[in-house]
Amino acid sequence: MSQLRLPFSTLSPAAYQGLIATGQALAQSSLGLELVELVYLRISQINGCAFCLGKHAQTLRKQGVAQAKLDRLAGWRISDLFDARERAALEWAEALTAVSQQGAPDALYEPLKMHFSDVEVSDLTFVVALMNAFNRLAVGMKL
Repeated sequence: MSQLRLPFSTLSPAAYQGLIATGQALAQSSLGLELVELVYLRISQINGCAFCLGKHAQTLRKQGVAQAKLDRLAGWRISDLFDARERAALEWAEALTAVSQQGAPDALYEPLKMHFSDVEVSDLTFVVALMNAFNRLAVGMKL
């Protein structure tokens, strides 16, 4: 493991605690902890954040998610282990994680309405934003 570049959580404690508080709120949302963590894990795969990969896979295993599902997360589009709600959330998460490449097209937003309330779409979007922020901190500072 590499050496931490800067102890960002202690150098910027108010900002860091704000992110932690957001994560705690999202963990209590009506999305459900399993979906939140599944999205966190997929975003961390995309962003190559080793620290977050370990953390969120461990949380999902503790939640009782089968290892087979975790093993197939990167290939969720061709796996029958993911339901329509999870697929819509993962598609949105991937789109926003790569927002500079494709934006956030209506074709990816509209399916969310079939599975999530407006509050849940908002919370899901915060989930994506938060994990991307944490990934950038962890990768950038070599956590």
